[in-house]
Amino acid sequence: MSKKPGIDALSRRGFLASAAAFGAATFAGGAFAQDALDDIINAPRRGAWDDQFDAKASRSATAVVSNTPIFGINTLTNTQNAVGQYQQIVSAGGWPQVNSSVRLEMGVVDPSVQALRQRLIISGDLPQSAGISNSFDSNVDGAVKRFQARHGLPADGVLGEYSVKAMNIAADVRLGQLNTNIVRLQSMSGDLGERYVLVNIPAAYIEAVENGRVATRHTAVVGRISRQTHIINSKIYEVILNPYWTSPRSIVEKDIVPLMRKDPEYLTKNSIRLIDGKGNEVSPETIDWNAEKAPNLTFRQDPGKTNAMASTKINFHNPNNEYMHDTPQQGLFNKLARFESSGCVRVQNVRDLTTWLLRDTPGWSRQQIEATIRAGQNSPIKLAVEVPVYFKYITAWAATDGIVQFRDDIYEMDGEQELALQTTTGIEQAAGSVERDNLPQ
Repeated sequence: MSKKPGIDALSRRGFLASAAAFGAATFAGGAFAQDALDDIINAPRRGAWDDQFDAKASRSATAVVSNTPIFGINTLTNTQNAVGQYQQIVSAGGWPQVNSSVRLEMGVVDPSVQALRQRLIISGDLPQSAGISNSFDSNVDGAVKRFQARHGLPADGVLGEYSVKAMNIAADVRLGQLNTNIVRLQSMSGDLGERYVLVNIPAAYIEAVENGRVATRHTAVVGRISRQTHIINSKIYEVILNPYWTSPRSIVEKDIVPLMRKDPEYLTKNSIRLIDGKGNEVSPETIDWNAEKAPNLTFRQDPGKTNAMASTKINFHNPNNEYMHDTPQQGLFNKLARFESSGCVRVQNVRDLTTWLLRDTPGWSRQQIEATIRAGQNSPIKLAVEVPVYFKYITAWAATDGIVQFRDDIYEMDGEQELALQTTTGIEQAAGSVERDNLPQ
């Protein structure tokens, strides 16, 4: 093919790279980027090859993202329909296993891609019209990204360990997972309230829902299997800006005392004060840190950037001493397996959620919230109207457009060990006490 000016001069690979870049910008929400990509896709002269569907496929994963909540008005019906679809898939023999000696990604030509295409066609991620071949082209790339997005995986189009494991779970096992979650969804079919917060524990994310739409969604870190976040219906009654953090006795004994023996300045460096039973501050220098027992004092960390809860603590009624909170360790939200806390739930972009929660509480605009956090003053705020919060365990659902979502069975509640296979690889095991994750580092 001869080179021509403009778009005709681009190679097939260069064009796809450009389309993918525009698709990424579109996912970020830019209408301009969307228009620009459509202009390129629909250009009257795009060279001697026709890749219009391919370019559109590169952004197919974005269709999985929606502002429809998990417990949307049609979720139960859609999930029941998904059960029917998966029953047909199982009756027809399920889907093939995808195994390859090479890394499957864009541009690879390998016989194993045929099984991959069959797998994606059967699950509805790849149109049947894409056909069966050995080529991992942009049609397959878009389908893999869609599959990954439906399973809560990074939509990078590469068949890595997690994607392969999710893809090779048998159709009958997925059908059983859907049936298990039908029961859970039925228990939530009533009126949840005009405004509510949902924490979906196995998905490790949070939805703030208003009038049947997701107002704001947040990545979360939830409890590990040895210290599970509890399933509960409750109400959020308080937000604390610049909270104090009081160390549990277990951390004092197992972690802080040994740290003080190694570094006598540890408490001072981390703004942790010792308070006696009368509310008086006690100097760390007066304590024998080599004594057999830890001092019978309260270890309280001042508000600030190094505070274990950072800027915010969100309290809801519960008997488990659990709460939602900010964290100074923002890198945790970038991890794929975010099941590492001691039961409490860390919230990414927590100030957005706080602003939404305090909307009906006079005097607490976003500007006032930010100003208070900057000032560093401990500020407990009672909500004018308590907001329902639901901590639920949903590993399979179809919330919108018939798109079926699956997540790992992180607490092994779905009855199939295969569904929990992905929950141990890549998760850092906590050292010391199970509450050490809150210990100031």
